[in-house]
Amino acid sequence: MNARAALFDLYGDHLRSRGGRASVAALVRLLAPLEIAAPAVRTAISRMVRQGWLTPVRLPSGPGYEVTPKCVRRLDEAALRIYRAGTIAWSGRWHLVVLPPMRERPRRERVRADLSFLGYAPLSETTWIGPRSSPELDSLLAGENAVAERFEAVLDGDPQAMVARTWDLEAIGTAYEEWLSQAMELIGALPDGSPDDRVFATRSRLLHGWRNFLFRDPGLPACLLPDGWPGEKARAYFEQEAARLLPAAAAFVDSQLTEQ
Repeated sequence: MNARAALFDLYGDHLRSRGGRASVAALVRLLAPLEIAAPAVRTAISRMVRQGWLTPVRLPSGPGYEVTPKCVRRLDEAALRIYRAGTIAWSGRWHLVVLPPMRERPRRERVRADLSFLGYAPLSETTWIGPRSSPELDSLLAGENAVAERFEAVLDGDPQAMVARTWDLEAIGTAYEEWLSQAMELIGALPDGSPDDRVFATRSRLLHGWRNFLFRDPGLPACLLPDGWPGEKARAYFEQEAARLLPAAAAFVDSQLTEQ
């Protein structure tokens, strides 16, 4: 887990509900159980400030950083999908986004990564499809100064065939099975009565592995998924263990935020 990803997880899972801010010293202490050194934390913070995710703030405990409105939208969108209980009902209509051609490769790759995060997949170089509209789409397009056509439509043909052509469900399902095996090994290595900092580190690693599916799984409705979809078994395990470990992890976060 790199420092930037760990900071996103920390702000989203713990700090967002505690005012969305923390001192630099507290951030360093909070990532120490994940074996992330202070220089790496500070470098990641600087990068996130440049990218518009964090902004400096003066706190009673010293200099710190709080989430920007852009970051709040991203964290809230992620939380809805991380802790989504099961799949969402589907109207039968696809959400399509038609973008103008983008010549600049960095811009094109940013948009591609962000659309994938929001659950869209490319039908062509400029047309993307998703099972529903994302509430974060407007801010994504505004941030790239991109004007896109957006509309909902019922497409001809079998929806499951559309899914099979557009998303690699076999690969996603295999990834879920592999994650579940690794997650059970991770949790099994945590002894009963472990100190709060170790519980925090284990839960953070569990969350980080699960969060990676935000970039792979679009959250398709159950009617478009194969029978016995491994994502549901994996989700049940994640939600069970994340909830079980939360009290001790939260206690560690609170202790580090109040330490002077």
